[in-house]
Amino acid sequence: MDPKTAEYWMQEALEEARRAEAEGEIPVGAVVLSHGKIIGRGHNGPIGAKDPTAHAEIVALRHAARSASNYRIPGSVLVVTIEPCVMCLGAMIQARVDILVYGAADPKGGAVRSCFRLAESDLLNHRIHVIPGVLERECGDLLRSFFAARR
Repeated sequence: MDPKTAEYWMQEALEEARRAEAEGEIPVGAVVLSHGKIIGRGHNGPIGAKDPTAHAEIVALRHAARSASNYRIPGSVLVVTIEPCVMCLGAMIQARVDILVYGAADPKGGAVRSCFRLAESDLLNHRIHVIPGVLERECGDLLRSFFAARR
């Protein structure tokens, strides 16, 4: 995926993140693409849903799987505003996501590069190509401003 295309889709994920923020959730957003079209959207919602698994990536993957009528989505791309956690990366591996594009790193819980490197582990049955740091500053600024307003 070329940089301009990645930035275009990250803007869609940022829109989802802003929806989360408007709902009082941590502003993280995600979209799932297949053949250049969005088939899944999601934003953080664990507080409102009272569901610890309602991360943006999980919500987007659930939507995409329903759209694809399959629990696996080979050839798909997941674009998310922050580096995924272990749970979300595990779900991507189970869904057979091909490419992960993310914005800001997560030094406290990132499972792709920051804390763990699960996307490229030889111990797992699927590897995901990773494109990190797309619109990193904008994604990080959204999170920083959210948390600064709550302190």
